[in-house]
Amino acid sequence: MLDLVLADGELVVPETGVARGSVGIKDGRIAVVAAPGETLTARETIDCSGRWVFPGLIDPHTHVGFGDKERDFGTEARSAALGGVTALFTFHRSADLRESSGPWIAEGERRSCIDFGLHFGLTSALHIDTLQETAKRFGVSSFKVYLMYKGAAGAAKGFTEIDDGLLFRTMLEARRVPGGVVGVHCENVEVIPVFRGPLKAAGRNDLAAWDEQSPDFLEAENVSRVIYFAAKAECPVNIVHLSSREGLEIVRRHRAVHRNPVHVETCAHYLTMTRDDPAGILAKVNPPLRRQTDCDALWEGVADGSIETVGSDHVPRKVATKGTDLWSASAGFPGLATLLPLMIEDGHYGRGLPLTRIAAVTSLNVARLYGLPSKGSIAAGKDADLVVVDPHTKRAVDHATLASFSDYTPMQGRMLRGWPVHTLVRGRPVVADGRLTEAALTAPAGRYLRRAV
Repeated sequence: MLDLVLADGELVVPETGVARGSVGIKDGRIAVVAAPGETLTARETIDCSGRWVFPGLIDPHTHVGFGDKERDFGTEARSAALGGVTALFTFHRSADLRESSGPWIAEGERRSCIDFGLHFGLTSALHIDTLQETAKRFGVSSFKVYLMYKGAAGAAKGFTEIDDGLLFRTMLEARRVPGGVVGVHCENVEVIPVFRGPLKAAGRNDLAAWDEQSPDFLEAENVSRVIYFAAKAECPVNIVHLSSREGLEIVRRHRAVHRNPVHVETCAHYLTMTRDDPAGILAKVNPPLRRQTDCDALWEGVADGSIETVGSDHVPRKVATKGTDLWSASAGFPGLATLLPLMIEDGHYGRGLPLTRIAAVTSLNVARLYGLPSKGSIAAGKDADLVVVDPHTKRAVDHATLASFSDYTPMQGRMLRGWPVHTLVRGRPVVADGRLTEAALTAPAGRYLRRAV
């Protein structure tokens, strides 16, 4: 007998399409995908008629630990589950990854109700020297270099070794890791002061000034150099949180010339918010929010496959870290719980984006890029990571209902459709009827996603 059946839903299978059917779950895995009319017997059945069933989202870009340190794994996993995210990747940085990674993973396994994996943030020669050791020991095959922390900008945050040499060395080492990929934050921080000084002197304190101090071509220039270096190093590269039309155009040009894999990720806020957003300083983020023309271009990239993955870049700090001054406000904001509703409201309803494309960029493609063969789709043998979505009811975003440590959202009051009703992680209900389950609250059982390295 099956443990659970999701009966008569519209199954969103990214590889094949949307079709009515039922999903039978046994021992945490999908045991059978049944056509309409087939009877499945289980201990529990959830009627999914009139609802969409998505593969659980895998958020490729989060910053767990930036809010309430270790306890973030509890609060932010619960927020993720409310948004239909059944697994996430978070960036881990420390002086010595060999010492910090084990305890950090243990914290996640102790507190998280969803599965999670790590990207290693590489900021020093020691990280490169020990990359093969740490990758193998902790099953990590994805690495990030922060070009915005070069020079004086990096020194202000304690990073003194980030330069193009570190980037290139990372690529040479990462290509030796099975499935290895280097993600890069692309902003030319050396030119930003040319714009920042006059803007501050003019008394600018509006969100658009953040875009003007780091304009789109500073991202595009870095994108071009990163892809060129990656081609010479013969290393797969991922342009993370791409924000601009010009940056995407650079990617397309290089892809026509170079053969090494060039992956592109964007985030929901670059698709759905602009530099004129009414949230103002609350929406300060790096790279900056751009213009509507950039949003339009990025949506085109999602639709045509130029952009492969979409994440949240979730940062769960308190609203107090924003303050009232643009230049000293913290960068980033929470977004885990709103990722799927934003993609459905603005992408599917607003632009006609197929549901299968949303499932691809938020689940299937993430699983493929980061080496998770048991996740990302709805098929027999896969982990039963599933999300039942209410396709029609509009609900206002309210930070008080999102369970994050963060006490605000720049999306406050925005009306969205596509909210999850049920969320299952390996067949285990963590959200039922739109609410966190007792198990999610008191007996988290998230697993660390060790990749084959």
